[in-house]
Amino acid sequence: MRLLARQLHISVITTRRAYSDLEAEGFLETVAGKGCFVAQKDMKLVRAEQSRRVEELLGRAVELARQSGISPGELHGVLDRLYGGND
Repeated sequence: MRLLARQLHISVITTRRAYSDLEAEGFLETVAGKGCFVAQKDMKLVRAEQSRRVEELLGRAVELARQSGISPGELHGVLDRLYGGND
């Protein structure tokens, strides 16, 4: 940890805090006597988060479409074109 702090020109305290935050958020796993490792991601959780973000962005697009007088059919056509027409 000291070497990393030195290489990044930051304090050891900052480095420890970063490691602690990453571990708390599930990005790192610490194994006693072995070190820190990148945690395996639960793909269901990753997909759920991505789905939430897509829904949020689509919600904004729908609101803009409503304000612009774009019909649901027109919006669906735009989505089909952007998605490549594939399901």
